[in-house]
Amino acid sequence: MSRTYYVYIVASISRVVYIGVTNNLVRRVHEHKQGLVAGFTKRYQADRLVYFEETTDVRVAIEREKQLKTWRREKKLALIEIANPSWKDLYLDFTG
Repeated sequence: MSRTYYVYIVASISRVVYIGVTNNLVRRVHEHKQGLVAGFTKRYQADRLVYFEETTDVRVAIEREKQLKTWRREKKLALIEIANPSWKDLYLDFTG
């Protein structure tokens, strides 16, 4: 059975963004929402899932995360707005 890996972007209401990688998207975003992840996302309240990609290859996921982190802010925001123009919290699609 192959595992799924996710590259994801969470954002604050003021659109501060954080890019991460995980093998359990629902659990990881829940951790951000509950403030269980110390550091950047907790400090800036970046807890809304606004973008994600999935792959079955962990190396692809890690490389994509690294790539996105090198992008300028404008390019990151454009990526989100193409896929999710209203910046809807996609976590709600997983949890009802």
